[in-house]
Amino acid sequence: MRKLSTWKLKLRMFLATALLFGIIYAILIAIGAFMGFGGPLFYALLGLGIVFIQYLISPKIVELTMNVHYVTEAEAPRLHAMVSELAMNAGIPKPRVGIAEIDVPNAFAFGRSKSDGRVCVTRGILNLLDEEELRAVLGHEISHIKHSDMIVMTLVSAVPLICYYIFWSTLYSRDDDASLIGLAALLAYFLGQLIVLFISRTREYYADQGSIEIGGQPHKLASALYKLVYGSARFDRDDLKQIEGVKAFFLNDVTDARNEINDLRQLDMDMDGTISPGELQRLKYTGVRVGAGARILELISTHPNMLKRIQRLSEFT
Repeated sequence: MRKLSTWKLKLRMFLATALLFGIIYAILIAIGAFMGFGGPLFYALLGLGIVFIQYLISPKIVELTMNVHYVTEAEAPRLHAMVSELAMNAGIPKPRVGIAEIDVPNAFAFGRSKSDGRVCVTRGILNLLDEEELRAVLGHEISHIKHSDMIVMTLVSAVPLICYYIFWSTLYSRDDDASLIGLAALLAYFLGQLIVLFISRTREYYADQGSIEIGGQPHKLASALYKLVYGSARFDRDDLKQIEGVKAFFLNDVTDARNEINDLRQLDMDMDGTISPGELQRLKYTGVRVGAGARILELISTHPNMLKRIQRLSEFT
């Protein structure tokens, strides 16, 4: 297995984050100049307050939304054993282990810090994946904790939120300068959202790589992703809408699964429902065919295009 350098992923994350905070800084400077009191410091403190509150309450929101209950080693010995081993390989404290009473097959990680990490699987994934596929999935989630992705996404997601708040606060103003600031904030909100989505997609590639580095097998992670797409596509759109607000936590964009199925058929050559080592290695030399529509949709998605994502896993074979 060839170990890939992470510097390109880290550089992309850094540049996107720097651009995002540059946008909010410019907006704050403009507001400070217009208002004449408080200046950017006032809105910077406001933004930090929003981030801090989000940081404090986000784990509880996730637990309630996902219907999470934590399990002991006696209740789920296999899960605990895999999480313990992977966390040790990643060099982080063992996260809490939970099961979300959701039928859609998936897994997710959250928490306030590495020492507060929680790894959860949905009820649906336990009946779908084999043990090595599940191990690769758990490795992906533990890598999110190792990379502090929960904190990063909390911080960057607050920036468009602040821009949106500024826009609404100036929406009914009759002052031309305030209206211009509101318009700039609205544009910054949309641009900020695109940057946040870009960061979200990059962290998924990074976590995929992290899973391989701490013991996951590339073809098993590819096979798990393939199964998760098909597993999500079986659900009614109304059922998926209930978890749309938290889909960024999952391994794949569950609401886009139906659109990905046709493209994924080019991966499973023997149509056995899994991605074998040979099928994955073939992608290293043949590549994948990603349509223009899928490339455009990827720009507004929390997750990378699944074909591109699985092709990147082939580089580890």
